Amino acid sequence: MFLALRESVEDALEGALSARGFPTGDLGIEEPPEDVDSVLASSVAFRLAGEAGAPPPQVAQQLAEEIDTDELPYVDRVETQGPYLNFLPNEAYVEATVERAAEPTYGHLKDRKESVVIEHTSANPTGPVHVGRARNPIIGDAVSNLLATAGYDVDRHYYVNDAGRQMAVFTWAYETFDEDDLETEPERDRIEYDLVRYYRKGNAYLESAPEAEVEAAEAEIESIMQGLEAGDEAAYERVTEVVDQVLSGMKACLARLPAEFDEFVKETRFMKDGSTDDVVARLKELDGAVYEEDAWQLELDEQGIDKNLVFLRSDGTSLYPTRDLAHHEWKLENYDRAVTVLGEDHKLQASQIRTTLELLGTDTDDLRQVLYSYVNLPEGKMSTRRGTGVDLDDLLDEAISRARDEVESRLDDRIRDDDLDDDDIERIAHQVGIGAVRYDIVSKQPTKAITFEWEQALDFEAQSAPYVQYVHARCCGILAESTDADDLDAVVETLATDVDAAALETDAEQHLVETIARFPAVIDEAADDLQPHQVATYTREFADAFNAFYRECPVLADDVDPEVREARLALVAASRHTIANALSVLGVAAPRSM
Repeated sequence: MFLALRESVEDALEGALSARGFPTGDLGIEEPPEDVDSVLASSVAFRLAGEAGAPPPQVAQQLAEEIDTDELPYVDRVETQGPYLNFLPNEAYVEATVERAAEPTYGHLKDRKESVVIEHTSANPTGPVHVGRARNPIIGDAVSNLLATAGYDVDRHYYVNDAGRQMAVFTWAYETFDEDDLETEPERDRIEYDLVRYYRKGNAYLESAPEAEVEAAEAEIESIMQGLEAGDEAAYERVTEVVDQVLSGMKACLARLPAEFDEFVKETRFMKDGSTDDVVARLKELDGAVYEEDAWQLELDEQGIDKNLVFLRSDGTSLYPTRDLAHHEWKLENYDRAVTVLGEDHKLQASQIRTTLELLGTDTDDLRQVLYSYVNLPEGKMSTRRGTGVDLDDLLDEAISRARDEVESRLDDRIRDDDLDDDDIERIAHQVGIGAVRYDIVSKQPTKAITFEWEQALDFEAQSAPYVQYVHARCCGILAESTDADDLDAVVETLATDVDAAALETDAEQHLVETIARFPAVIDEAADDLQPHQVATYTREFADAFNAFYRECPVLADDVDPEVREARLALVAASRHTIANALSVLGVAAPRSM
């Protein structure tokens, strides 16, 4: 309803401007201050004051006189407050908002008929997912959810680096060493934890073995890389045996978040089909192409980038950026838009790729990047283990453990016996623990470095995931208590069919309705900006609005008028779907009980 209201207000303002002979342009539409009861406000009078030769409050009054509220479906009246035009909602707006929000798909925008490929995570398949990269799958998955909710046809891709030197070293080590050669036991019973020991052993061997043995090993590693470059099927099979096993374990880890993918796109694909060779040939023809320091490079100084793009080694093997250029061309040919989620350490490479694509004649208007800073961890159990770093699995394990302790500390024996059994507690611990990690990370602007703090992330009273999740659980509890029916969705549908807006007259009720109404607009704006943290901010504002309603407006109390009770139940039903769908965008579970 908010989007429809905003559109009608825009039309009304443009009509008023034309009637007064003012030019159209920025209408100054914004959310009003908290102490104003309107749904939308306009500060356009500031812009027009000079041309009108009148103070802004007078211009605002002139425009208000030109607006016929009978032509605005959801506006009761227009009031001026100094230089501002305030648009106050009518009962139809309240009723339509509550009824629409009670639908399971509330917040989902209409199909835009545009395809988007979102590439995220793409960690090298050399071992377990490291916690330093945890922000990538969490942000990437949230961006994917956000764009899908906003009406885009989204494909989620993981770009697999299976052709670089690292994978050649891994393959050689896996084929060279036996279990007896390895010095440690796997840190976890999953395949990538087992195989990473071979990779570490191989690197240690290359650093410490006698020179002649290292030379022999390097020759074998080089032969694997050359085999991949030449399209040798045997080389592909050798590398694939390692890569696919490691990826299977990494998928299991990412599924815990969860972060799932539609396709794992291997870079060797662009070597096999000849597109990498094609890119190399075209790069060599560019004016900035030079051969120096035993490699083909592309000078980008004239484009404002002071570091050359190295695209071909002296031995004829391509590099990751070369293959990524072919990959990007493929994405832009097959999708309307392409989004890549990258760590801040890839900022230079992202600029090089975009600039080089433009030099190659590729239109990059539909290519966007989401850059993020890294997550720092507090001291304690999550400190680096055996010099190998902290794995994402470790973070999730501790999150669940801490959430379990927090949930159990809040239960007395009566609640445990009557309402929650051990399975319920474990379910809630997973939903709250992993939700706390995801929410704490995605709620921050991605370019800002953050330190993950357990006390804040799991604080049920502060503006954290549990604080927001509890709103959904409270909605479910109220609805369940109001009926004997098991199917809450059926209850919601019944409640929303005939809402008496006149019964929702308190400030807390009106504010909650207006907050619910804003949700689709939040999705629309956040999707345009590729900023899921805007949705997280909205969920906190929503939780505050709902909690104020809960405190001030009894729903099931015996002394509540039946008509008011039904209207408030409908509002609770609308709240349930709104917060559930907002949390879903963030990839955070919406528990039915906590």
